[in-house]
Amino acid sequence: MAKIPDHPEDIFVDVTQDYLRVFGRDLLSLVLYGSAAGGAYVKGKSDINLLVVLTPDGIGRLEDAFALVKAWRKRSVAVPLVMTKAFIASSLDAYPVEFLNMQKNSVLIYGEDVLGPLTFKPEDLRLQIERELKAKILLLREGYLESEGSARRVRELIGRSLTAIVSLLNAMLYLKGADVPRDKYETVREAARVFTMDAAVLMLCFDIKQGKDPLSGKEVIAAFKKYLQEVEKACHIIDRL
Repeated sequence: MAKIPDHPEDIFVDVTQDYLRVFGRDLLSLVLYGSAAGGAYVKGKSDINLLVVLTPDGIGRLEDAFALVKAWRKRSVAVPLVMTKAFIASSLDAYPVEFLNMQKNSVLIYGEDVLGPLTFKPEDLRLQIERELKAKILLLREGYLESEGSARRVRELIGRSLTAIVSLLNAMLYLKGADVPRDKYETVREAARVFTMDAAVLMLCFDIKQGKDPLSGKEVIAAFKKYLQEVEKACHIIDRL
């Protein structure tokens, strides 16, 4: 039976050897990113996310990694993001939020530090934050209508959306020139300080997402409405930045 790692770093040596065996010199970089890189890994629940940077020749033979990816998925390693350096460089204007959050929550496992030197144009970042926040507001409203007032479905709606909202708050802090914490709770506290948002509401949403809250059905609905108001507030803030 494949062993689930106790800690993400437990796989670093083996996963590097495996990717080098498959791609050799075409492997330029191997990076851990996401919650596992930010100290939020929970054995048996969290996926381990990898960025694999290859040469163009390496990208042309992804099928060589079929068995490798399948084997590591049994150990909670998600299907990796695979890119070239040219793809990254050409995508910073289209996906600055994603690359910023990847940069801020990453650990270099092997090769070149492709994320560390990245810089982002404020206008690209602001535009994507606004677009993503407005999309999240529409989805939250739509999801609330679809829930028909079911507390269980509203809980799920909060849980599905919260990680993306925190990522956007991180990007807003970066755009404002404030500290960008790696810890999601610290992100909420810093956003509350910088943008005068209600940290208590967002902290409660973390509890709801993790099933740790003692709320009744009516209280869950009330919490959702306050959560939506905070997302709307963030949208108004980014409009003014």
